Amino acid sequence: MKNPLLVDFSTPFATLPFEQIKTADFLPAIEHEIDATLKEIELICTNPAEPTFENTLEAIEKSGAKLGIISGALFNLNSAETSTELQEITQKAAPLLTKLQNDIRLNAVLFERIKTVFEGNTDALSTEQKTLLEKEYKSFVRNGALLKEEAKITLREIDQQLAKLSLNFGEHVLADTNAFSLHISNEDELRGLPQSAIGMAKQMAEAKNLDGWLFTLDYPSYVPFMTYAENRELRQQMSKAFGQRGFQQNENNNEETILSIVQLKHQRASLLGYESHAAFVLEERMAKDEETVVAFLNDLKEKSYPKAKEEWEEILEYGKDRLGYTEVNKWDTSFISEKIKQERFAFNEEELKPYFSLPKVLKGLFKIVEKLYGLSFEINPKIEVYHPDVLPYEVKKNGKFHAVLYADFHPREGKRNGAWMTSYRSQSKDQRPHISIVCNFSPSTKDTPALLSFNEVTTLFHEFGHALHGILANTTYGALSGTSVSWDFVELPSQVLENWCYQPEALALFAQHYLTDELIPQSYIEKIVKAGQFQQGLQTLRQLSFGFLDLSWHGKNGPSITSVKEHETRIMQPFQFSEDSPESCMSTAFSHIFQGGYSAGYYSYKWAEVLDADAFELFLENGIFDTKTAQSFHDNILSKGGTEHPMELYKRFRGKEPNPEALLKRAGLVV
Repeated sequence: MKNPLLVDFSTPFATLPFEQIKTADFLPAIEHEIDATLKEIELICTNPAEPTFENTLEAIEKSGAKLGIISGALFNLNSAETSTELQEITQKAAPLLTKLQNDIRLNAVLFERIKTVFEGNTDALSTEQKTLLEKEYKSFVRNGALLKEEAKITLREIDQQLAKLSLNFGEHVLADTNAFSLHISNEDELRGLPQSAIGMAKQMAEAKNLDGWLFTLDYPSYVPFMTYAENRELRQQMSKAFGQRGFQQNENNNEETILSIVQLKHQRASLLGYESHAAFVLEERMAKDEETVVAFLNDLKEKSYPKAKEEWEEILEYGKDRLGYTEVNKWDTSFISEKIKQERFAFNEEELKPYFSLPKVLKGLFKIVEKLYGLSFEINPKIEVYHPDVLPYEVKKNGKFHAVLYADFHPREGKRNGAWMTSYRSQSKDQRPHISIVCNFSPSTKDTPALLSFNEVTTLFHEFGHALHGILANTTYGALSGTSVSWDFVELPSQVLENWCYQPEALALFAQHYLTDELIPQSYIEKIVKAGQFQQGLQTLRQLSFGFLDLSWHGKNGPSITSVKEHETRIMQPFQFSEDSPESCMSTAFSHIFQGGYSAGYYSYKWAEVLDADAFELFLENGIFDTKTAQSFHDNILSKGGTEHPMELYKRFRGKEPNPEALLKRAGLVV
């Protein structure tokens, strides 16, 4: 029987034949396609014709297309539906793929052909072609093409180690997450918890053949427990377990992994002539250098700190005066904050949940996107999926096929925490994209559909914004398509779409009671809008602390760090008001920077918030469903991918550079 990954997919829109693929198929398929890719590269290198954009750059861009789809599927599944077997195969595949990348980027003959085109007359090339040429040339240089042979060997070794360590990091976090559960058999210990959380915990216990209720470190279980559970000791237990992921004296400890990753990234940057990994990364970002990022973060810190301190004093006072706490710890803050919010706004997340059933929110979100961009979404049962929970949508634009969207919404044992968007196939001139969003929302119970918290609603809109960036891509080359943009620009489409969650006109399309179809009361909408600025000082400060922590690991002093916990405590101390817990560590589970692509880039969430707040002001001026504004955002941002410099694209949409005051005003940090 042929490997289903190596034949032409006879599925709708050539989607991955998930139901036919066995885990064991991945490694031989990857090995086969690596060989095929190397042959494609060899043909480019041995082409006797003078190097041109077409016979060199376009040929490189087309090479390894099948491999990209297969390896993308493997890594996506390793995040969304992993197993011991899949992890083992991923560990074997990662160094092979890293070696291939090195074989290509360090191929002297190939680089000379690119260099010839780069240094030649490029007047006849389009803007997109010039961008691809510059991107490829820089990619080769930034990956060692100009190094001497000995240094190239060292670079290969470093990249191999980093590939393995990054995978190890993520596996350790997932293992520790799955290893802990809080089993409650005494109903009194559930005091304060909403019925939705109790029902979900009951279901989880039954799934494990246990009596009572089961709580885990997955967000839909963990967050409600920390927010509502009156039992302080149990909150402390949950908090410590969450903070100990990757930080326990077991086989999943990530401390040495982090120190090794940091050392290797620094060595790699030094080899390429950079002061630090941060300097290497930021050279190709909108921010350009570490000084700009630090100045940006410090400016926001200065403006948010007074408000954050005021908000903390309020938490402290409430904990001592109203609850009798002698001190307030981090396992108390969400609980107390919720109490304050409820009293101030008569606002209870649980009251809102019946108006945010996942089916209705999805339906409304689709209506919003249809109004803005002319897209429609319809489940196509013929599209194969990797798990029964996954919803496969056929996406049409003006009645014609435009993309495939996989939506995977609920937690399970083989799925890592968090939410993300990814591509199974990028858009290019010859193909439409296959996009996936993965979340960890509260699941349905026996009595109710999946009822979302408002935070989960905004998360859905956020990931859908990323998805639109992929779905609406309209470029010639896949390497410049969709989210293939500067990292501090990539969050603009996702964060801008969150703004619709706060607009009454948009809420009317999806905030309907799951039993009665009653529209969410206006009084609730007003509360949502007002509560949107609640504790923004503390929230901003928290995000900034993560940005500074990220830079501290990847700046020039990173290699001198010897203790993960001591370093983290020193960096985070200026941002924290509660006592640090010696048993907890954030870095050891900071997957964004040690497993994902956010190393020296976590600041980009705040950077993009400035862009999104400023961009949305134009929608507010013209109407949130104004087709002209939406078309401009589509034409200048969503469809363009990385074909031009992001600031040029932004200015073309907005007519000016972004104004940071828009973010501060929205957050209530300035009047």
